[in-house]
Amino acid sequence: MISNQNLEKTKQEIKKASGTIIVQAQDDRYNRKILEYGKFNILLSPESGFRKDKLKTLDSGLNHVLAKIATKNKIAIGINLQEIKKLQKKEKAERIARIKQNIKICKKAKTKIKVLNYNNKKQAQSLLLSLGASTLQVKEAVL
Repeated sequence: MISNQNLEKTKQEIKKASGTIIVQAQDDRYNRKILEYGKFNILLSPESGFRKDKLKTLDSGLNHVLAKIATKNKIAIGINLQEIKKLQKKEKAERIARIKQNIKICKKAKTKIKVLNYNNKKQAQSLLLSLGASTLQVKEAVL
């Protein structure tokens, strides 16, 4: 997993890495640049970090433009369940609401979703279904 703040260093690490390459999401500008660069497999948790919500909408770290770029470059959006389990109740509720919004965006843009660090396959599948994912998304997300 690559979790570097510097874009150029991240690109160098992607070139050196082999196998499944996971990049930790940062701020919006970084996410856009790294998605356009491509050459990796999963962008992990774009909903994490400090996000300022508007009055009627959540800032989930993903929009339809980023989702279409991810689809074009064959990059999946990752959800880390282990990280969500460690959060406090209020933070967990906010994070799940943002994930729900991201799932809806991914469904419209046909972007793949991957679930990481789950204990039970069935529980991970049922969580995704309850958050609004289609059955096709659930089958692809949980391997």
